[in-house]
Amino acid sequence: MAEDNPQSINEGMSLQSVHGELTKDEPSRWERILEKFLLAAIGSIPWVGGFIVAAARIPKEEATDRKENLQTKWLEEHQKKLEKLRKTLDDISHRFKMLGTEIEERIQSEGYLALVRQTFRAWDKSETDEKRQYAANLLSNAAGPRLCSDDVLRLFISWIDLYHESHFAVIREVFKNPGATRFDIWTKLYGALPREDSAEADLFKLLIRDLSTGGVLRQARDTTEDGRFLRKQPARHRGHASMTVESAFEDTKPYLLTELGKQFVHYTMNEIVPRIGPVVP
Repeated sequence: MAEDNPQSINEGMSLQSVHGELTKDEPSRWERILEKFLLAAIGSIPWVGGFIVAAARIPKEEATDRKENLQTKWLEEHQKKLEKLRKTLDDISHRFKMLGTEIEERIQSEGYLALVRQTFRAWDKSETDEKRQYAANLLSNAAGPRLCSDDVLRLFISWIDLYHESHFAVIREVFKNPGATRFDIWTKLYGALPREDSAEADLFKLLIRDLSTGGVLRQARDTTEDGRFLRKQPARHRGHASMTVESAFEDTKPYLLTELGKQFVHYTMNEIVPRIGPVVP
């Protein structure tokens, strides 16, 4: 096991070995195309080069003595992350092959390679496999038929970096159930309602506010034929006004994803949307 033998850290950890895994049994032209993608991904993660150098400096004969060494523990921890990186690169490479030769020009373009660098910086900062998978999905889908510009894709990468998994849970729920109210969203995700003055209620209001102000979520509103939003008529209260503020789990105002929010789901959440739809003209 790697934990018992730091020598194993050196095995297969070089850039050449990662490149070999991705380009195995492929024509040389495809190797050159993948190499650009690989170098853009690896080059955006600062610790990879340091890891390889540090691993190479551990003499084989000192493996046992250095078992408890802090450097060795650092190497072992980063070896796990490097294995996740290798798997992510391999998964994206496999998706490339499924998309066919028509993506070759796209994945060699400087615009796409800039997306690769930004995405893997966000991937490296991600603390969960869920976020890392969203990043990989975005890059895979961004290589194929384009639903939006690279500027919008860069916004989506920043959303992966910015939002928490709780935000993504709300996004998935509203995507699956358009028109869900805050009551619907909470009960589907968490069940029984907490007190209005609880930390849970405060957090839920924060999630909805973040996604609304961030342009991911909005309340449903009527539109004209050309898509312009109609003003809401002010509600008229009969009798005495309520003595309490609106509930965090209000059940009359439906929520929808914005068009940006829908595109974000299409690019990142393949478990909900199996594939990207047709290109927008």
